[in-house]
Amino acid sequence: MLMENMLRLVWLLSVLSCVLLTSTYAAAQTCSTHSFSNNKVFATCRDLPQLTSYLHWTYDQNTSQLEIAFRHDGITSTDSWVAWGINPRNVLEPAMIGAQALVAILQSNGNTTVYTSSIASTTTQLQEGAISYDVTGLSATYQNNEVTIFATISLPNGTTSLVHLWQDGALSSSSIPQQHHQNPSHLNSKETLDLLSGQTHPSSSGTSRQRRRNTHGVINALSWGILMPTGAIIARYLKVFKSADPAWFYLHIMCQASAYIVGVAGFGTGLKLGSDSVGVDYDTHRALGIVLFCLGTLQVFALFLRPNKDHKHRFYWNVYHHAVGYATIIISIVNVFEGFDTLENYVGDRYNSWKHAYIGIIGALGGIAVFLEAYTWVVVLKRRQSENKMPEGINGANGYGSRPQNV
Repeated sequence: MLMENMLRLVWLLSVLSCVLLTSTYAAAQTCSTHSFSNNKVFATCRDLPQLTSYLHWTYDQNTSQLEIAFRHDGITSTDSWVAWGINPRNVLEPAMIGAQALVAILQSNGNTTVYTSSIASTTTQLQEGAISYDVTGLSATYQNNEVTIFATISLPNGTTSLVHLWQDGALSSSSIPQQHHQNPSHLNSKETLDLLSGQTHPSSSGTSRQRRRNTHGVINALSWGILMPTGAIIARYLKVFKSADPAWFYLHIMCQASAYIVGVAGFGTGLKLGSDSVGVDYDTHRALGIVLFCLGTLQVFALFLRPNKDHKHRFYWNVYHHAVGYATIIISIVNVFEGFDTLENYVGDRYNSWKHAYIGIIGALGGIAVFLEAYTWVVVLKRRQSENKMPEGINGANGYGSRPQNV
């Protein structure tokens, strides 16, 4: 009896194993087992790694004609858009900029429209327009929550691989495509595809470039965005206290010099990133970075031209030094936030934590500055009242203490 029960258990486990293996195989072979309602047959297909999507294609290397069917499942709302595109620059970072896309629009009345769109920036609304490839047979269907885009694309002669990307998103009330989500599935819906073998190839250049973006952002946020305003706070407030004289001056010089040196390194990485990212334009961020570099360099040269405290031109030098210094700090903070917005286009919400941390640091520095502003005014006013009762001020004419004559 025991042996019979064991045999039954073994038989049941075997059946369950076969069922599981069969279902797993079927799930892994989603694209290869799919049949199109129009009886189209393609030579190769691939289950795409993100967004429940599949690409079917037939590529004639002699004519460079690529016939594709892009399927995107799980579209339950008709007020949606789906897109598949090719990046002619063959770069994964950022694949979106310069992409030539096929866009399907699902409207609330049940109609499906499809058109081509050339993506020039990260703020695109997928406007209809011509693309750099000749496209024929463009159509789209929507059945059982699945959108399928059909097209035949003429590729450049000799093409054997391409960078392609795919996305989905919602429509506005006026049926205008809105920005897609910034979660990892949407941000990673891109790959390099070998049209002949059907294999994908990882891109080390994209990872390297992203690492350089991270380095560029950290260096500039630390130098221009934190060290520079910290040095200004030291110079403005610590010199009021006699015990900090002349240490405040050397701390100020050390802080600003470190900010400039590190900032130049960040500026250099930015130039390199710009030269490696053809077609990617962040005009405001780049322009502000150039202005910062020029202002910082002027401050460094002005340090060597600083007259003595009793020189007749010292007043004008002070005006210049303060004006350029505060302008540099304001532009630095603005440009750090411009940089965060740029990083969000590549990685998305993960950089919100970086932005919030920087906001916290700048907020803390601002709070310290407000407190010290009020406190040092009290100190200065009391000192002036004390000096007015004496024939000569014991702490100098301005009550700010003294520093070495040559600094």
